[in-house]
Amino acid sequence: MLKKNNIYRDCIAALSGVLLALAFAPYDYWYFSILSLILLFSCWQGITSRRAATRGFLFGLGLFGFGIPWVYVSIHDFGQADVLPAAMLTLLFISLWASFPALAGYITVRFFTARSRAFQLLTWPAVWILIEYLRGNWAFNGFPWFQLAYSQLDSPIAGYIPILGVYGAGWFIAVTAILALQVAQKRYNNLLIPLGSVFVIFVPGWCLSQIAWTEVTGKPFKVTLLQGNVAQDKKWKLEHRQEILQWYKKMSTLHWDSKLIIWPESAIPAFYHQVREDYLLPLANEAKSHGTDLVISLPYKNDKGEKYNTVMTFGENHGIYRKIHLLPFGEYLPLRPLFNVILGSLDIMPVGRFTAGKIDQPLLKAAQHPFLATICYEDAFGEEGRRGLPDAAYLVNVTNDGWFGETIEPYQHMQIARMRALETGRYLLRSTNNGFTGIVAPDGKIIHQAPLFTATSLTGEITPMTGMTIFARFGERPVIVVLLVLLIVSVKNKPRVLEKSFKF
Repeated sequence: MLKKNNIYRDCIAALSGVLLALAFAPYDYWYFSILSLILLFSCWQGITSRRAATRGFLFGLGLFGFGIPWVYVSIHDFGQADVLPAAMLTLLFISLWASFPALAGYITVRFFTARSRAFQLLTWPAVWILIEYLRGNWAFNGFPWFQLAYSQLDSPIAGYIPILGVYGAGWFIAVTAILALQVAQKRYNNLLIPLGSVFVIFVPGWCLSQIAWTEVTGKPFKVTLLQGNVAQDKKWKLEHRQEILQWYKKMSTLHWDSKLIIWPESAIPAFYHQVREDYLLPLANEAKSHGTDLVISLPYKNDKGEKYNTVMTFGENHGIYRKIHLLPFGEYLPLRPLFNVILGSLDIMPVGRFTAGKIDQPLLKAAQHPFLATICYEDAFGEEGRRGLPDAAYLVNVTNDGWFGETIEPYQHMQIARMRALETGRYLLRSTNNGFTGIVAPDGKIIHQAPLFTATSLTGEITPMTGMTIFARFGERPVIVVLLVLLIVSVKNKPRVLEKSFKF
């Protein structure tokens, strides 16, 4: 009977992972994030730490297995791997990230299993968020997908994001889940206390979402974002280069009435020195004569042979930004001796060998205002999104997303990108190869968006902004430090002492 009950709860843990995936784009059932953690936390009660790790791993398999099927598409369809090797690598990738909720389960049950309500309330959400931070910022250069707060952009919790960022807002979701679990388990004599606590979380969050944290610093100006929709399997073939270059040139000349035109990541399938004289400089001079600035992304190779993924500005100002946060397995290979053997044995397309740019690069300038540039999944990191503030008047992200085909990845990536606009209180201009290209307002809402898989242009107006949100000023570290201190204090104090401090 006990074994059967364990299997049942193991299945619930896996299902709760799927529920959490449904909280994110394109499904957007944000309240599933709370339900998911209620189920998972309940499955961690009354068991050993090893069993909790197993259920955390099953949760991760449900979450990442359901949420990132696009990994297989990238490896098989575009990485030229056969079905079996692609499936094996996809399972390895999913299992790697599933190990983090497994770690959260082990730590939670091993060190924080006291029966005190207060002890559980203080420690379990803190452990969850700290493991999210570890996964999102450090492991293999970070993988922030499915962090709780990204599901909350259209919920009352969004009001906390300009103050506390991703990890602070996510903590409120985890706390709400613990309170709801304790209510379900009838651990309160007076329900007004936990229900009042949830009220205190959500109502101030909604009120905070009405605050404008930044202010206008100049006149609105027109921008045009280009979306080439160039198939990944033909993009780098020499016979298609001129066709691609002519399309972007034609689309740019149709929009010289815009102050700013932005091309997506690696829109030019050639190194800078290969197209500088015959293509870029004449186009830049034409743009300048119309009072238009171009923001163009292309690879760059210096005299030492080092390759960079870059964004360049042409027009009144010429500048270059070299990508800092490189994509593991795409632009560089982590643990190279190990993965060289694995990938080599599977006969998969070799990984690019790019060099990371320096952290202290100056801001680029276009349309008479400095802006903060990010490339591809750099927009998934909050600390990357606050570099150069408050000087940056708006944000620009260029990305490809062509590696993932017709999957849910573009929806997830756009949701993540929206977070950077809300955190910093600035407009975000996002130009992609195949979608979603869009303009995001300082409150994180999409105001213009191009359809997926369409070669098109998107034109709108933005306003340069100044000022600093609280998050932009202090970043993620204060929240992480507070949660670490909270855990240390909780461990050093007996649960009954904490219980007396929280008389509810």
